[in-house]
Amino acid sequence: MRQPWRVAVVGGGIAGLAAAVRLRDRAPGGTEITVYEQSGALGGKLRTGEVAGEPVEFGAESFLMRDPTGAESAAVVLARRLGLAERIVHPTVGQAALVVDGGLRPIPGGTLVGVPGDLDRVATVARPAADADTDGGRPLVGPDADVSVGALVRARFGDEVVDRLVDPMLGGVYAGRADDLSLVTTMPALARAARVEHTLVGAVRAAQAAAPRAPGTPVFGTLAGGLSTLVEAAVTASGATVRSDAAVRELTPTGTGWRLTVGPTRDPEFVDVDAVVLAVPARPAARLLAGPAPAVAAGVGELDYASVALVTLALPQPRLPELSGFLVPSTEGLLIKAATFFTTKWGHLRRADGLALVRASVGRYREEAQLQRPDADLAATVHRELSAVLCTPLPAPVDGHVQRWGGALPQYAPGHADRVAAARTALRAAHPTLVLAGAGYDGVGIPVCVRSGETAADEIITALGGSAR
Repeated sequence: MRQPWRVAVVGGGIAGLAAAVRLRDRAPGGTEITVYEQSGALGGKLRTGEVAGEPVEFGAESFLMRDPTGAESAAVVLARRLGLAERIVHPTVGQAALVVDGGLRPIPGGTLVGVPGDLDRVATVARPAADADTDGGRPLVGPDADVSVGALVRARFGDEVVDRLVDPMLGGVYAGRADDLSLVTTMPALARAARVEHTLVGAVRAAQAAAPRAPGTPVFGTLAGGLSTLVEAAVTASGATVRSDAAVRELTPTGTGWRLTVGPTRDPEFVDVDAVVLAVPARPAARLLAGPAPAVAAGVGELDYASVALVTLALPQPRLPELSGFLVPSTEGLLIKAATFFTTKWGHLRRADGLALVRASVGRYREEAQLQRPDADLAATVHRELSAVLCTPLPAPVDGHVQRWGGALPQYAPGHADRVAAARTALRAAHPTLVLAGAGYDGVGIPVCVRSGETAADEIITALGGSAR
C-alpha cells in the first residue's frame, strides 16, 4: 500500500462529511481525502437559508441530543469536536398537537413515536381497541422477524391509534405510512423489546425503561446560526479537497484500489484511489455498484424514496397557539402533513416585531402528484390550510420560500436491515475498501447519519491496514 493513502468520499451530505472528519482524525497523517459532490452544495438535507432576513432551515431542523444508550448522540459529539458545542440551543416550547376532526389536540405524552405505553393517556385523540393486547404466551415478534409498524400496532391497539397517532408521528419523520415501514429500522428499541415482551404495552414500557431520560433534559437541539454551520465546520476540520459539481459516474476496481470516472461523458476524468466511502442515496449507489458488485447493487436498489416540499411563510404578527407545531393524520384530507412554528418553538428565533416564521411539510409517499403544483400554489394552499386548522385567518405572508426535496426520504420496508447487512457482508468479502454510508442504509436523522459515516471511515482504515482507534 502506497503512502499516503488516497480516500474518496462520494457524497457530500452529513454522512460523507462525518466520514471525512473521522478519516482526518484517525487515518495516518498525510492521508489525502477528496469529497465528490454531484450538486453545487454540500450538506445534503442540511441546508440553512434565509426568509425575512432570518436564518431558516430548508431541510433538517434539529437533532436528538441522546443516543439509545443515554449517551450524547453522535451529532452532539461531532458538534463538540468541531467547536460548536456552545452554539447548541434547545426548544423553548416543546408541546405539539395533532389535527383530529379538524381541530388541534395536544399530542399525549408517554408514547414511543406514537405507540402508547398507557392506553388511557391517548384517549383524547384515539380509542384503543378493547382487550386486543393480550398475553399470548410468546413474544410479539420472532427472534429474526421484522414486521411493519402498522401491522403490529393495528393488531394490538386498533386502527384509530395507528391512523390518528402512530401514522402522523412516523409520517412527520419519513413521509411514509406506518403500514409500510419496518419496525426494526424505524423503531429499533421497540423491536428489541417486542422480541421479549408478550404485549405491546409491555414492549413499549420496556423500551422506554431501557433508555431513561432525566426529567427536564432536552430531547432535541439545533445550532444557533443554522445547521449549515455544522457542514462548514466539518469541511474545514476534515481538510478534505472538495469537488462540487463533480458527478462520479463509475467505480472500477484496480489491483490496488479503485478508479473513479468523474465528470461528463464526453470529457471524463479518471482518478485512482485506495478506498471509497459511498455516501449517496441507494439508487445512485446501486448504479455505481452495478459494475463491481451487481448482486449488491440489485439489493441496494430496491429501496424506494418519498419526495417532500417544505413551505416557509413569514407572517406579520399572526395569532398562533403556544405550540411547537402540529402533525396531520392522512385521514384529515389536508395537503399539509406537519407544521412547525419556528419562532415559537425556538426562543432564539423570536423577533421583537412579532414576525412569525411557520414551516409546513407537504408530501406523502405515493402522493407525489400533489407536489407537481407551482410554488405559489403550494404556498397559497399551505396558508389556507393553516388558517383553517388554527380557526383564524392568518395575515398575508411578507416573505416565503418553497424547498423541494425530490426522493429525499427512504421508505424502509420490513426486512430492510437484513438486506443492508447482506449487502455489507458481500462487499466486505469481495471489496473491503468500498463501504456504504448514509440514510439509505442506517436510518434518518442527523445522529444516525453521522454515526454511519464515522463507522464507514473506521472500516476503511481497518481495511487499509490501519488502526481505527
